[in-house]
Amino acid sequence: MEPFFVIHRGVQYSVAPTVEPDVWQWQFKIGNDVKAGKTKTRLAAMAARRVQSKIDAVLRAAGPRPVENVPVREVADD
Repeated sequence: MEPFFVIHRGVQYSVAPTVEPDVWQWQFKIGNDVKAGKTKTRLAAMAARRVQSKIDAVLRAAGPRPVENVPVREVADD
C-alpha cells in the first residue's frame, strides 16, 4: 500500500504503512514545524484519525488564526 495524502483543517498530512505489521508512519507540516511519528493500529482510517487529532492539538495550542481577507458587507440603515 502506498502512502496517502489528505488535508485536514488546511493541513496536508500523510499516512503510510511500515514493514512492521499494523504500524503506520505519519507526517504533517504546519508552517516550518514538521511533526512525524508512528502509530499502531490495523486500520488505515484509525491511523488517519489519530493524525487528525494530533493536528487539532497543535492548532489548538497555536491559538486562533487570523481571519483572511474577507470582504465586509455594509448594511444600509433604513
